[in-house]
Amino acid sequence: MQKIIPVQHLRKTCPGSNTAAVDGLDFLIHRGEVFSLPGPNGAGKKTTLSMLSCLLKPDGGEIEVAGFSTRKKPLDVKRTIGVVPQEIALYPTLSARENLLFWGRIAGLSGATL
Repeated sequence: MQKIIPVQHLRKTCPGSNTAAVDGLDFLIHRGEVFSLPGPNGAGKKTTLSMLSCLLKPDGGEIEVAGFSTRKKPLDVKRTIGVVPQEIALYPTLSARENLLFWGRIAGLSGATL
């Protein structure tokens, strides 16, 4: 099976403290595989997904998504994946069009594609 998301020695500390939100996490997801990240509140699931989707930079470790490093090629990673957050990801002070433009630019889109 083709490796699609290898994660090695992933680490992220909580801002302003030395407490690790994620500490030495390793896993491997193969193409076509269903993957689950269970755990209690505060276990680092959201932090891990934020690092996988390039919203947070890891303090340590390596993540690749479809061959792209989240550190070296974050725009390529963002173009490759889709993330559906639990909370609504819209800004109520922006119109629908403005929200689409904002999130499209975050994903690195521009011009006719945007």
